[in-house]
Amino acid sequence: MVNIRNFGIIAHIDHGKSTLADRLIERTGVIDPRLFKDQILDTMDLERERGITIKSQAIRLPYKAQNNKEYELNLIDTPGHVDFSYEVSRALAACEGVLLLVDASQGVEAQTIANLYLAMEHDLAIIPIINKIDLPSADIDRVLNQIDSELGLDPDETILCSAKEGIGISEILEAIVNRLPSPKGDDHNPLSALIFDAQYDSFRGTIIFSRIFNGQVKAGDEIKLMSNNARYTAEEVGYFRLKRIKCPSLSSGEVGYIIAGVKTVSDARIGDTITLARHPVENTLPGFREVKPVVFSSIYPVSTEDYEDLIIALEKYKLNDAALVYEKDSSAALGLGFRCGFLGLLHLEIVQERLEREYDLSLIMTVPTVQYFIFSKTGKKITIDNPALYPDPLTIEKIEEPFIKAIIIIPDQYMGAVMKLCLDRRGINTGYHYIGSGRLEMTFELPLAEVIYDFYDKLKSITQGYGSFDYEILDYRESDIVKVDILINAEKVDALSQLVHADRARDRALHACEKLKEEIPRQMFKIPIQGTISNKVIARATISPFRKDVLAKCYGGDISRKRKLLEKQKKGKKRMKMVGSVGIPQKAFLAVLKTESD
Repeated sequence: MVNIRNFGIIAHIDHGKSTLADRLIERTGVIDPRLFKDQILDTMDLERERGITIKSQAIRLPYKAQNNKEYELNLIDTPGHVDFSYEVSRALAACEGVLLLVDASQGVEAQTIANLYLAMEHDLAIIPIINKIDLPSADIDRVLNQIDSELGLDPDETILCSAKEGIGISEILEAIVNRLPSPKGDDHNPLSALIFDAQYDSFRGTIIFSRIFNGQVKAGDEIKLMSNNARYTAEEVGYFRLKRIKCPSLSSGEVGYIIAGVKTVSDARIGDTITLARHPVENTLPGFREVKPVVFSSIYPVSTEDYEDLIIALEKYKLNDAALVYEKDSSAALGLGFRCGFLGLLHLEIVQERLEREYDLSLIMTVPTVQYFIFSKTGKKITIDNPALYPDPLTIEKIEEPFIKAIIIIPDQYMGAVMKLCLDRRGINTGYHYIGSGRLEMTFELPLAEVIYDFYDKLKSITQGYGSFDYEILDYRESDIVKVDILINAEKVDALSQLVHADRARDRALHACEKLKEEIPRQMFKIPIQGTISNKVIARATISPFRKDVLAKCYGGDISRKRKLLEKQKKGKKRMKMVGSVGIPQKAFLAVLKTESD
């Protein structure tokens, strides 16, 4: 164990985490240079395109240090986005130390601070690293000052590197060996292993990524998962070196995989403790919790014939993504579909894109919403995330909605614009302070429903890309929430209903009406589009009809003849409006989802 080092890399999005992992893998000679490709730990096409890590990965790197000793470095790569903060916390729990990466031109950002706090909570050794020092815009002195003042770390211990150019990689490897502690544990104690991730293999079932804290596990052992007391027989154990490499056993301090015939990823819960059935450990490892979805949306196939394919696609996708929650749903406008729960908006986008790409489906998503607590006058409490389940307003005593604590880091010249954006979104400013020359950290309490709509895009726009944002769920608070229904030609379209705050109801309804007016084709009769709250119209747009000129054949003559023709046309249009049905194109639903234009 003395020669083992377990570490992770944490950073804000796009600060070079995956590139640094590439250089470490390259330098330790794990892979043939001919087979090497950028972002080698990111196995999904989506991760490569977006330049983000979605799924946590692990790899064992052999390294011969300058003191001629052979070391075993276990790199546990973590996702970078706030949606996956629980997965990041479990991956960090499997480590003894972290490399904290800061961009030399961008400096310390919101998720840098959030990830640092996470590392400190787990009492990890931290090695600060300034990356991208080769950029013309790199300001190393300013970033060193930020590491000292904002992060409270020693700037003298900071390593300068350029992961892209391969500068400083040897110094980082030596620092991992010399400055990070080796794991502690005892092979003779009962088995205690942490599940920090899992992925599905169509031939072997679930591959459990685990870090062994105490004891040993080998093929043939009967293991027990502590959260649900499920028992399995370990078929194979081993470690990761880009591919899975089988080994006789995993011992204290090691990171590897266990294959035990677990059917789905959701059976092997992230953060759970594995022990031996015949000699179990008394206490579970701390920090385990159920991952709960915070954003909800319904998925419908564009063509109703694809419903069966969507069922199969969701069942297969769920094998790999335990965080996705779904149940059957139906809509008069869109037919049969599923109501899904997601960890956040990025998770929603990833699920939609992967379903469309990997299973060749065309999908429509309804307006994302959050979970509300509704208290009735009889004292009953119900939880809803779907506008279709909203009860009669007369029976409601109060409604509570989730609030978040948002940390926003910006250059100080954007303070006014960011303050206005957050206050417009019903935010409460709880404080701000300078964290360096010209940089401001602002803290707000905001309703989650206002953030999931288009908040992040607006923040990036008004700060010209310099604003960074991180959040955590706070609590539920009483709010004036109403249900906005959209009527097209006096018929309610349930898929367009939204739960919104009363103050913003008219803006949202007007936005939906205007977007639908642009997208719905004109008919021979007038089509009214209305936004309503409890049958009270709060917004309206009208699609004007095509009009046949029935007076074209009248050259002069008596006015009563013209009037007679116009009255006849009016009656015909009225009858047509009663029997005519308005087809809503699929792009109209997508248009309502798009954010309001400034």
